[in-house]
Amino acid sequence: MEATPSLPWRGPGPGRPDLPLPPDEMPLRRGGRWRKRWRYVGAYCDELLLCAARVQVGKLGQTFWAIWDREGRQIWEHTRLRLPGARGEAWTEKRNGEEGIVNYAPDEGSLVRIEGRQAKAGDVRAFLRLGAGRWVESVCPNGEGEYVWTRKRADVPVECDVRVGERRWRVEARGVEDESAGYHAHHTVWSWSAGVGRTRDGRSIGWNLVSGINDPPERSERAIWVDGEPFEPGPVSFEGLEAVAFHDDSRLQFSGECERRRKENRLLLRYTYRQPFGSFSGTLPGGLELDHGLGVMEHRDAHW
Repeated sequence: MEATPSLPWRGPGPGRPDLPLPPDEMPLRRGGRWRKRWRYVGAYCDELLLCAARVQVGKLGQTFWAIWDREGRQIWEHTRLRLPGARGEAWTEKRNGEEGIVNYAPDEGSLVRIEGRQAKAGDVRAFLRLGAGRWVESVCPNGEGEYVWTRKRADVPVECDVRVGERRWRVEARGVEDESAGYHAHHTVWSWSAGVGRTRDGRSIGWNLVSGINDPPERSERAIWVDGEPFEPGPVSFEGLEAVAFHDDSRLQFSGECERRRKENRLLLRYTYRQPFGSFSGTLPGGLELDHGLGVMEHRDAHW
């Protein structure tokens, strides 16, 4: 029986679909597809651009992180396979010190940690203390009879304590959170952008924009936060990794500073992606003209 006749749905709010959804457990397989699940956090400020993530496709797990020193123009990054039950190099804990790894963060905030090592730089440690913010949640059909769940929030405060070898940064950043789980189409291609900034009239801004996944005309995962309050813009189009165009002729222009890229071919998945970090200029719908913006662009092509 098809799982998606009542979809898409956008929340939080009434009418949440009667499907296995986080924070409840979702089956590892459904409709002939492995569950894909990830939690991704990005933090951006004048000194650093960084990300940390845990990903799982079926039984195959992975963690990755990246730290870009904007002044020194240097990137440290690592991607690592994670065995079942292993912690890996990036994970999320509750802020109150309660033990255990969480994939569904508390509304009041969480603690994201990185523990890795670079051959030249030495040990890499990071504590990212994320504050509260308004989530946008969506459940969308995958186009093949199943569904994908996600929730995002952007422009949340992040206290960063980052060490790379003998260097240390203690900085205040703004960040984005992406939690996703579902039964994606066997071949999924999408472009995505998330970022934070301020408008010329002093308002605080965050965004989550996507094309190719969870992107129906309405009740999508697309969201723009203005002083913490989200609204849904119309569909967007990506001009490669250089810009995002909106339905009302608004346009975000991207200037890359560094880039993560990867290509893998494994038993359960085959993918390529590019994920540059950098700055943004331009306008968002509703005449929101950016004074400055920082964040990420991504293009991914996955067979899974």
